[in-house]
Amino acid sequence: MNIEATLASDLLPLIIYFVAVLAATGVMLGGAYFLGQRHRANRDTDEQFESGIVPAGDVHVRFSIQFYLLAIFFVIFDMESVFLFAWSVALRESGWTGFIEALIFIVVLLAALAYLWAVGALDWRTRRQRIDIQKTGLRE
Repeated sequence: MNIEATLASDLLPLIIYFVAVLAATGVMLGGAYFLGQRHRANRDTDEQFESGIVPAGDVHVRFSIQFYLLAIFFVIFDMESVFLFAWSVALRESGWTGFIEALIFIVVLLAALAYLWAVGALDWRTRRQRIDIQKTGLRE
């Protein structure tokens, strides 16, 4: 058997799977488009849903970017615990090599945390509060 035939026979299940995924996606999207309900725009459909309660106030509340940054930092540094847990389960099999790799991983994460701290990404004070502190000469 030549290399091309072997390669084609190895890739055939992957190609079939890819085509099946595309077909299933097309069927689901097409079915939702053709079978879904059509609503005309009116006053009731344009209102925000608040569990049957009459809406009060504007729904476009502006949140500070710090909330977003804190969530991103949490996700990034929370993944550390997932990787370290997996490492601790396989500690005996990984040996000293795994220990050194985990140590490098922890050092990189600590360096990232130190960098975020140094650039002020973890500082929740407003610009005005920082200027006031600088004017009064208080230390942080």
